[in-house]
Amino acid sequence: MSTSIGRRVVITGCGVVSSIGIGVREFTSALRAGRSNVRPISVFDTTGFAHDNGCEVADFEPARWIRTLDPGDLGRASRFSTAAARLAVEDSGLPLETLRAARTLVSVGSTDGEAHELDGLVARELSAGLAGLDPKLVRRTSAGRLATSIARELELADVETGTIATACSAGNYAIGNSLDAIRCGDAEFALCGGADALCRKTFTSFYRLRSIAPDCCRPFDRNRMGILTGEGAGILLLESLDSALARGARIYAEVLGYGMSCDAHHPVAPHQAGIARCMELALADAGVKPAEIDLISAHGTGTKANDMTESAAIRDLFGPKPPRTVSMKSMLGHSMGAASALAAIGCSIALTEQFIPPTINHRDTDPDCPVDCVPNESVDADLDIVQNNGWAFGGNNAVVLLGRYERQPREKDLR
Repeated sequence: MSTSIGRRVVITGCGVVSSIGIGVREFTSALRAGRSNVRPISVFDTTGFAHDNGCEVADFEPARWIRTLDPGDLGRASRFSTAAARLAVEDSGLPLETLRAARTLVSVGSTDGEAHELDGLVARELSAGLAGLDPKLVRRTSAGRLATSIARELELADVETGTIATACSAGNYAIGNSLDAIRCGDAEFALCGGADALCRKTFTSFYRLRSIAPDCCRPFDRNRMGILTGEGAGILLLESLDSALARGARIYAEVLGYGMSCDAHHPVAPHQAGIARCMELALADAGVKPAEIDLISAHGTGTKANDMTESAAIRDLFGPKPPRTVSMKSMLGHSMGAASALAAIGCSIALTEQFIPPTINHRDTDPDCPVDCVPNESVDADLDIVQNNGWAFGGNNAVVLLGRYERQPREKDLR
């Protein structure tokens, strides 16, 4: 029986800014096709690195979606989050007047905040000293702006904003935070997800950990060599089921529950028991049994440690034949705080369109990662419940469960 009490919560809008597409239509097409857009990084100087591939957002024109604020006053990550929020509201069909009149939560997860802008400040200080710092650039560095810029752009008044800094699982944390707010009646709508921009600091950190792949990301592959850093934003619009039905909204998926844990086992190494515990908490919150999960969207970074540990934890919980387990990072790269949010949107689309996105770049499954990763080509599938995993340094774990919308509560919720 579900431990959750309160209103049913659904996803009615999705806003995507990613390296494989901007907007739901482009993103869906790319997921179906197994497309990636890997290229040498251009948004910061990579001189001195032996390899520098990444997953940048290309052809992004912020003024198309940021109309109230001056995009030049926002950092790169805030431009992503604000544009994605505008896209989510437009996708939902919710009139802005209705949103502005309602109690709203804006919750955005991030790994780096505006570290891309901080990189620029450091470069200027090194070249010209403190006198050379640009006040406008300084004002763009606040991580809080990833959320507050959304509220300002959409002119929301009765709103709570927050940026969640739980690194690479932060998008799922933001979704869980928003689920609680709506099902408990603390908010009528929520704009939630994650955003991050490519920055030299994070690329260098992973490079020094020897975790950057030289060519592409190959999760669960015997010859995988690490991550590719990426960027973008995924923002979802959540509301109560009653609200969605009353306005005749299209429903992507129902947010069934979530789990969070912090095992604090190691600064960078994932912990098998901690990951398994987080999945158990999500299942319990949603009132779902392991056998009812049809698909797992894995954290799936493409590093040796993550993929082996995550695969083992999944088999601990689901048994020797777990659900098909895919990694969208094979297409998107690792977009840090945006990663689990973009994956949640991918899961919502998969439930709506009834297909499984592939794990691309796959050649030979690692025997230490015995999962069906749906290699290289998407497949049609009958999906009812999907699990979205997110892990982060320091053992910050978060899992969100999404379900295909059903008019009646699931039978398990009535027991």
